Amino acid sequence: MNADEARAYLTHRQLRYEEREIPYGTCFRFESGEILNVYVSGKTTVQGRPTSLRDELLRLTSDGAIVATPAAAAEPKGESRLAPALSSSVFVVYGHDEAARDGLELLLRRMGLDPIVLARLRAGGDTIIEKLERYLGENAQIGFACVLLTPDDEGHRVGHSDEKKYRARQNVVLELGMVLARLGRRRVAILHKASVELPSDIAGLIYIAFNERVEEVAGKLYGELEQAGYRPKRDGF
Repeated sequence: MNADEARAYLTHRQLRYEEREIPYGTCFRFESGEILNVYVSGKTTVQGRPTSLRDELLRLTSDGAIVATPAAAAEPKGESRLAPALSSSVFVVYGHDEAARDGLELLLRRMGLDPIVLARLRAGGDTIIEKLERYLGENAQIGFACVLLTPDDEGHRVGHSDEKKYRARQNVVLELGMVLARLGRRRVAILHKASVELPSDIAGLIYIAFNERVEEVAGKLYGELEQAGYRPKRDGF
């Protein structure tokens, strides 16, 4: 195993870690305390108390390259950096506002990323839900999604037309739920126009409000992508 293979595996598992350079290798330290050291020679060591993650790391190679070491081993020194994403692809879900979709696509491309728009993916006989499952399945290399909530519909409680509010399309809300289930709430950014009523009882999500153009929140989106392990370019916005 080399460092690139370790990064790809850990990112696919969506594990949060700090990466540091050590003499003749790379150190991956996890939030729960486990440490994985990968050396240029191919040798790999695992440190930390017995946990399911430590056991998984020990099973990561079966050729004897992994050597378990005591938890008290000294931690390597160095500057930590964010883990890179497995790919540059970002999933995009949107409703009827094509201008907002185009603006988001352009912004992502200017960041050096590859927007994957759900509505444009070939169906291959699949329903929208099946298509979403296929492109965000366990073997997919997409680690982040942007969901656009725009005022495409209007709604209110029965008998209370005075409470009418702008809402996103129902299919977009459904797809939002599926994307959250697939990627986790920290890997989904909900970009919404300020006038849109937001889904209730969904706390702890990444909400980014804009007035007219997605470009207004380029800096906030950049930060969320970076936190998720992507390396977006800041040039051009």
